[in-house]
Parts: sequence; C-alpha cells; structure tokens
Amino acid sequence: MACSTVSMKLLIDSESKRVLFAEASKETVDFLFYILSLPVATVIRLLRKQGMAGSLENLYASVENLNESYIQPNQTKETLLKPSLPVGISSVPLLLMNNTTTGTNYYTCNQSGRYNSNRVSDVPSTICRKCRRRKNTAVPYVAPPGKQESAEGGFVKRLVTYMIMDNLVVNPISTISSITLLNKFNIKDVVNLQEMEVTLGMEEAVKLLKASLQSEKVLTDVFLNCK
Repeated sequence: MACSTVSMKLLIDSESKRVLFAEASKETVDFLFYILSLPVATVIRLLRKQGMAGSLENLYASVENLNESYIQPNQTKETLLKPSLPVGISSVPLLLMNNTTTGTNYYTCNQSGRYNSNRVSDVPSTICRKCRRRKNTAVPYVAPPGKQESAEGGFVKRLVTYMIMDNLVVNPISTISSITLLNKFNIKDVVNLQEMEVTLGMEEAVKLLKASLQSEKVLTDVFLNCK
C-alpha cells in the first residue's frame, strides 16, 4: 500500500531566501516523475480547489454537467472525468486519488458467475454492447514476463539519494555535484546555508503540481514563499 507522505531535505540560502536544491529519496522522485503520466482530467480535478485559471476547467465542468441523455449508451462520464492511471502508478505515494482507478484492472460483464463477453473495458460501469449490462467485474491485469513490476515498485531504483533542483531538474546526488552547485550559485559563506526537512503530503503535493505549471522556482514558491 502506498504511503500518504514523503519527505525531502531542502538546502536553503538564507541570504537570498531561495532553495538551492533538495535531497530526496526514491519515493519522492517517483512521485515527481509520475506527475508526467497523470491524465489531464486528473490534474484539473486536483487543481480545482486551488483556484485553477483557464478554460480546461470549463471543459471539465461541461462534461460533469452534461445530461446523461446526450451521452452515447456505451459511454460514461467517468471515462473522461476519472480516467485510469497508468499501470504501476499504484505503488507511488500521493497519486492514488479518491475515485481514480488504476490501469491494473480491466472490467467485463458477469452473469451467474461467468464472464458474459470476450470484450473488456478499463473503465468500470461501461455498457456492454452484447448484453447491455454494465462491466463491473474486475479482470486482473497480468504483465508480460519482461514487464513485471519490481518488488520495490515505482520508477527509479533505490541506489542513491537524488538531488532535486528548485526548477525540478532531478539527478543522482554526489559530493562533487553538491560542491559544483555551491560554486555555481556563488555561495561564499556556508554560514548562510540552512537545512530544512519538509513533508510532502496531499496538500503540499497539489501546491507543488500547481507551481510546476507556473514557475521555474517551484520548491522556493511552495515551501518558502507559501504561495
């Protein structure tokens, strides 16, 4: 089961009031990388409470408010509003939103304990074209031999600690890379450097997602400027 929070250590320049970079674990990096695979509808649903601007929210609301009589009989609103997440995302913390299905299951119709169709859907409650019943019986997905999930799951390996830059550039961390960055940021006095450990729960995750669409200094905006 995915945990509900992850954490990372921020290295802060107190003089310029900015985050230089963060040290992060595999779990935190998995979360950031899997943002790229989130369906647009899922992103909109997460950002609605954050006062998301733009017309995509209106498009989402149009589907949400559309009367069922205008929708094809073999379609449901959930197909667009609550799309399935990619296979493997179930092992990533923070991304298992309520009412969002994962791609590890497919669904078929069922009658008297038997599958009633050789066609499946990755969206529950889809109407079967053959028997007109809803496909609500889960059929487990089995990945081919070369694509089996590892025991630890996620996307990256637990080999090293990772470095996350303020603009979300991610790389494996090393002593040399840390020193190089301090020189790049023209840090003359290490006394001005502060370390702060932060927890990334669902609320912070949504703020980070919003900031990543608007800013080049995401960590600073989310954890120092509190935007």
